[in-house]
Amino acid sequence: MTDQAVDTSGPASAAGTEGPSGAAPRQFFGRERELKELKADIERAGLDTLAGRKAARARVLLIAGRPGSGRTALAEELTRALLDTGDYPDGLLRVRLTDLGGAPVPTERTARDLLDQLGAAGPPGADGDELSQLLREALTDRHVLLLDDAADAEQVDPLLPDNPGCLVVATAQGPLTGIPGVRPCTIGGLDKGSAVQLLAGGIGQVRITVDPLTAESLAEECGGQPAALVMIGGWLAAHPMASVADVTKQLRELPDDAEQPTGARPLARAFRLVYESLPQTAGRILRLLALAPAGLADAHTASALAGCSVSAAQSTLDDFVRLGLLRTNGAELPQYEVPGCLAPLLQALLADRDRPAEIQLARARLLERTVRQLQSCRAITDPEGSEARRKLAGLPRSLRFPHPEAAAAWLRIRRPALLASARIAVEDGELDTLARRLVAALVRALAVHQGTEAAASDLYGLHGLVLAVAERRELPRERAAALLNLADLDARTGRTQEALTRYRAALDAGRAAKDPYATGRAMESVGGAYAELGDFNRASDWYGRALAQRLTHGELADEARLYGRLGSVHTYAGQYGEALRNWRAAAAVYRRLGDLAAQARALSEAARVQEYAGRPQESLRTCQEAVEWARQTKDVRLQAALELRLADTLDRLGDPAAAGLHRGMAQRLLGKDEPACEIRSGSTEN
Repeated sequence: MTDQAVDTSGPASAAGTEGPSGAAPRQFFGRERELKELKADIERAGLDTLAGRKAARARVLLIAGRPGSGRTALAEELTRALLDTGDYPDGLLRVRLTDLGGAPVPTERTARDLLDQLGAAGPPGADGDELSQLLREALTDRHVLLLDDAADAEQVDPLLPDNPGCLVVATAQGPLTGIPGVRPCTIGGLDKGSAVQLLAGGIGQVRITVDPLTAESLAEECGGQPAALVMIGGWLAAHPMASVADVTKQLRELPDDAEQPTGARPLARAFRLVYESLPQTAGRILRLLALAPAGLADAHTASALAGCSVSAAQSTLDDFVRLGLLRTNGAELPQYEVPGCLAPLLQALLADRDRPAEIQLARARLLERTVRQLQSCRAITDPEGSEARRKLAGLPRSLRFPHPEAAAAWLRIRRPALLASARIAVEDGELDTLARRLVAALVRALAVHQGTEAAASDLYGLHGLVLAVAERRELPRERAAALLNLADLDARTGRTQEALTRYRAALDAGRAAKDPYATGRAMESVGGAYAELGDFNRASDWYGRALAQRLTHGELADEARLYGRLGSVHTYAGQYGEALRNWRAAAAVYRRLGDLAAQARALSEAARVQEYAGRPQESLRTCQEAVEWARQTKDVRLQAALELRLADTLDRLGDPAAAGLHRGMAQRLLGKDEPACEIRSGSTEN
């Protein structure tokens, strides 16, 4: 099929990883008949067309074959050829539907990955149905969708766009029963000529030419499977004195693994031959790569798992690539990928050769290294001379980033592996302390490099992991914090009722932990949720409870904010007397704090309430007082906004001349070309 850079039906590139850069050009051998059939299948009339109906959904092409048979490489060659024709100008989207452990990837995660590739991130916390619906709506153009290693039709069906102009290419081990009009293109081993050509791509034509019949026998021993041929070619390239006949004999002498299906035995034998030729240290590193999150590793991953130096790990990983045991993106920050067909073999080896305690220690080392890298990734964004930068200087050079841009690039490339690492650590349940540290460090790094809005979907999932650990370990303080964070994200995406439920649960957890901050924050947030739902009476009740707690602790800034929120909800409810009292109280507290700008805004809101209550003269005096305080702040925009507010009041009182003077003042403050607009009080924000 291809040279050693071939995709041997392993995992598709994860969303967020960089593509190959500087890698050897890919070549493709054989499969002419299969390619011809697949291209013809695109033109074949579907069931809808035969029935006289317009096609309602995308056409699905299925490439079925065992792991290692080159099904993904065939899918890639097909999609490349289709994109070259220009019939699908909107490009290729690809995602893997089965993780390296063999478990189907949830639809929620798959749909979110595809939406990210489209630049249309789904709302945080959305379920699989909502995200798949958003995906189908987003796929209105002529895309090619590559769904790699589908477990069953239930995984594929929710992702099919309602657009006959799209084409879906799926790979799987068997048929996708349940999706109408899909005929599998089933592939086995390569023909002898293509298999020998693939072998020659790794070791050179000369060693094939001297013994072509043995080369054909070697291809047969490998079952014509590209993954096996790539590994054997890599082994021969690493042993230039060995002949094709030597390796053929060794393969024949290896006993078959009776537990393996017949069709998988050639790949297992080839892997065993290559593995047993490795030095002991390299073999251990290879086995431990079965623990790499999402099958993605870099030199630090291998170094932490094996307890060796980063440089030694880097050299070993590059050797594995040459042997066909790993793939690499070839980028400046290289990332290595365990082929999906080899993952079960590595996992079986790890379970057989390593003690559980050693495996757990390797996991702990990896988590600890990842935490330190994430801390370094975040700390590099702090100012020079800060405490975080001083701590950063104490880390080994290999863990430090030269500048924030390098840290951001590392975070982008490693994001799929980091998220998988957090999920695995929490699901494992044996290293909860490290898992909590990892999630906390990842949350901070994503927030500082991507921003909380851009990273909201990832943050939602991470807070959910924190909640799982807190509930398992019965940690009420952490449970309250996780629930508050999740509820905040629910509230931002319009799921107010769900947010209200979580805020109430956070209040219970905060009370159980005797945490005044969490309880006060939860009560205030419950009030905000009720205000958003339009239940102003309950909102004022909960704001009042939160205020009572703040008053007992003497937290002036929080008191002022809550007075403002009470003033807002009373205004909305038409309770102008209570609203005025609270806005006056907010202004008084802001004055005690020395925050003149906030005091002026609070007085402006009080003036608005007086106007609503039908007391225009009092509103005028209060508004004039607000303007006087604003002048002392030297905040030009605030002064201009309150001058406009005063002008509107004078207009309503029938004094247009005075109103014009104040509007002119606002224009002079802002400049002639800048539009004047009123700035509402920050205290009214929910």
